[in-house]
Amino acid sequence: MLTLDLLLGFALFALVTSITPGPNNTMLLASGVNFGFNRTIPHMLGVTCGFFVLVVAVGFGLGTVFKTWPLLYTVLRYAGAAYLLYLAWKIANSGPVSESEQGRGRPISYLGAAAFQWVNPKAWIMAIGAISTYTPMQGYFTNVIVIAAVFAIINLPSVGLWVGCGTLLRNVLRDPRWLRLFNWGMASLLVVSLYPLLLESFS
Repeated sequence: MLTLDLLLGFALFALVTSITPGPNNTMLLASGVNFGFNRTIPHMLGVTCGFFVLVVAVGFGLGTVFKTWPLLYTVLRYAGAAYLLYLAWKIANSGPVSESEQGRGRPISYLGAAAFQWVNPKAWIMAIGAISTYTPMQGYFTNVIVIAAVFAIINLPSVGLWVGCGTLLRNVLRDPRWLRLFNWGMASLLVVSLYPLLLESFS
């Protein structure tokens, strides 16, 4: 059973992993700058709900599937890397704030953000860490649901903080030149986040 001490330890793990930089938070920060808080809410909800489903799936045996068919995991990782590069390109070429407000730019949708969790390397690490470290075997299936739910409850305000920071930066980045520089910086951080995958591929 999940004890209070174990749950508190997991809550700290969930907070640290949810609030620290990664592909999701980088994209949410950029979306907050380019589209504002309200238009980024579907993106936020997609991240949290998609990650909830991922944690449940890992807990219910998806990790075993990848051990049986490692090629499937490799294909998923490289598909994720390709999608991440596409998202980096989209961020780098986002228009000025005024254009976004007029509807010429579109934030990532709820379904797009939810689907992205399945190809996000950090999300997999977080999900596997949560299940393997903090989920007792006694009452396992109930514990998986509780762990996934607690993670979602902590994750939503954590990612929302990044959107809020991005929204606050909108006034600073009204100048299209500074906005373009910011977007290219965020796109570069997304590309850099692929470094562990590239290092593993060439080692």
